[in-house]
Amino acid sequence: MLKDKIGMIFGVANKRSIAWACAAACGEHGARMAFTYQGERLKENVEKLAGELPDSLVVPCDVTNQADVDAAFAAVGDKFGKLDFVIHSIAFAPKEALEGEFVTTTREAFRTALEVSAFSLTQVALAASPLMSEGGSIVTMSYYGAEKVVPSYNVMGVAKAALESSVRYLAADLGKNNIRVNAISAGPINTLSARGVKNMGSLLGYVGEKAPMKRNVTVQEVGNTALFLVSDLSTGITGETIYVDCGYNIMGI
Repeated sequence: MLKDKIGMIFGVANKRSIAWACAAACGEHGARMAFTYQGERLKENVEKLAGELPDSLVVPCDVTNQADVDAAFAAVGDKFGKLDFVIHSIAFAPKEALEGEFVTTTREAFRTALEVSAFSLTQVALAASPLMSEGGSIVTMSYYGAEKVVPSYNVMGVAKAALESSVRYLAADLGKNNIRVNAISAGPINTLSARGVKNMGSLLGYVGEKAPMKRNVTVQEVGNTALFLVSDLSTGITGETIYVDCGYNIMGI
């Protein structure tokens, strides 16, 4: 399905990451990929996982540093000569902003959350598009907290709302270049980043009980949806937020 396709994956932290599930699904179908890591703390994990896939590239990239972003895409261009898809699975807000009340969010926490979690998609899309000369697909990760209030999600919900809006504007801008941009709104998953949200365990239990399928979604199911969105099976889809949450988002009460 993805033979001869080149991808770039942002956000792998460990083998339980949503980003890694997406990469693994794409790798199973023939894609070759570049992986980014932010900081030396994650370098070893990312290199080890990337080593499980053939002809991988691992590059540092801190999206708050434009020089890092430019260098990462230059490295992809040098090695592969093109880019067919990007999976953007990065978000961050200070821990203290993910507990208590949203009204107490500081200016610095707001700026950080929006820059890393939302603006970085636009930053990445701009850098990726010159390498997508034959068209391409960009997929990012959102969450239901973008549209409804989820306790303790706070500023990250605002950032995800900005992210989903960015998907639509980017889709409108890049469609003429045959580049599609979509978001996956995954249900809660017990990943390293999700543990930063207070009471995540309670949220998982509640959603698992209330969702029509009476369970939580798995990272593999999210990865398979990303595979669909970066493949030629979805060439008519852009600007969308696709829910992969066992149906939880359809429920009223």
